[in-house]
Amino acid sequence: MPSTDPSILARLERLRQGGRPRVLDLFSGCGGLSLGFHACGFEIAAAVELDKDAAASHCANFHPDHPRHGRPRDIMNLTPQALATELGLGPINEAVDVLVGGPPCQAFARVGRSKLREVAEHPEAFRLDPRARLYLEYLRYVQAFRPLVLMMENVPDVLNHGGQNVAEETREFLEEIGYDVKYTLLNAAFYGVPQMRERMVLIAVRRELNAKISFPEPTHHIELPPGYAGSRQVALKLLRGAPIDGALGYVPAKPPHKELTPAVTAAQALSDLPLITGHLRGEIGRSVRRFDRLEPYPGKPHTGYAKLMRTWPGFENDEGICDHVIRYLPRDWKLFGRLNPGDQYPEAHAAAVRMFDEALVQERVRTGAAPKTGSKAWHELRASIVPPYDTGKFPNKWRKMEPDLPARTLMAHLGKDSYSHIHYDSAQSRTISVREAARLQSFPDGFIFRGAMNAAFRQIGNAVPPLLSRALAEEIGKIFASALRRDRPSPNRRAA
Repeated sequence: MPSTDPSILARLERLRQGGRPRVLDLFSGCGGLSLGFHACGFEIAAAVELDKDAAASHCANFHPDHPRHGRPRDIMNLTPQALATELGLGPINEAVDVLVGGPPCQAFARVGRSKLREVAEHPEAFRLDPRARLYLEYLRYVQAFRPLVLMMENVPDVLNHGGQNVAEETREFLEEIGYDVKYTLLNAAFYGVPQMRERMVLIAVRRELNAKISFPEPTHHIELPPGYAGSRQVALKLLRGAPIDGALGYVPAKPPHKELTPAVTAAQALSDLPLITGHLRGEIGRSVRRFDRLEPYPGKPHTGYAKLMRTWPGFENDEGICDHVIRYLPRDWKLFGRLNPGDQYPEAHAAAVRMFDEALVQERVRTGAAPKTGSKAWHELRASIVPPYDTGKFPNKWRKMEPDLPARTLMAHLGKDSYSHIHYDSAQSRTISVREAARLQSFPDGFIFRGAMNAAFRQIGNAVPPLLSRALAEEIGKIFASALRRDRPSPNRRAA
């Protein structure tokens, strides 16, 4: 029988001697995944991120004394060996224990089983389909570093991407090179995140560890709105009628039960933060929003979640926040205050039309005559009040958050506008701030974001919620604990 790979034995022995599991985070962004693993005692050994602001944020939080970690890196132009050499990670086959990350979802278009196999067989395989290149580079890093455990996350659509189950094809490839693999769908709201965010999560473990793969059990309960249930069914459509003899890697996650703690709401997440009302008094202009002004907390945290955000180990913050900044949206500030929680763009447009009608009456009272319908003055007044978007084409562009529910999914589009998350407090009449977006993603208040406001919003929208990551890291920690309880990995499980 073949012996166990010496690099696996060496890494397990290092862990047995008290070493922390080392994590390589690919497509790391600002570090949502890294933060969850860091909270569970893992060492964040390195990250690869192309965006300069996100790379700088990751470095500021995990390697503040080593600026070389903050350089933006293009995975397409950086070999695994070059990364290991540049950051002094040691021999590449023993450099990391865990590899995490999620290739950008646009890279999944028609990758296919044959392309996955060509990662090993054809060094130039990516040239056959440039759209698959990022994804294939990710798998090439897996091959090079041969982590003991791999975790991949992405949007649920990867289970049904144009009729293609990318997660299942990834499972087949990883099993061919020596891993046991399972994947599932998880919603962040079930794990204490004040946001309904559905993700596909795949965990792969080296076969020599003979480990049972499991996913975290929910800690919170909520009945998800119909849109989320519908999206999940679309993603799972390819799995209907699939064989149940273990050929597929998908395992249904354990659903939350009603006896669990209710999901964290938007109000529970944000209500202890300073009010922002200066914009209503004309105190905010078009100038760039920078994070150099401390906004003291108005008092003690009101909820357990708020307390966690201020006291997260290693990221404690007891003074206040410097990134509580909002966009300059003078046309719509008054309109936000007119909306009811849950209102979307059609309701906002209707409210704006009513405001325009009121403005015409006010002009008539003030001047004795309102602008003539269709005149230049009429159009200018209307444009200053009524948003120009078609209500049929943009029904979901706007949404006022419900205070008693978790927020809807934060997207990277936050970097362009924040209308998808209008603050529930009508007295503040605004969209959410950078720090509020971070709170809704479960980033603690001591977490640092580099770059200007738009860059920070984009980083937050792209991130994996750290509390969801922490729950997954705890499961991976159990895998290592189980492996270390045994004298050595089972030699009866053939390695690739």
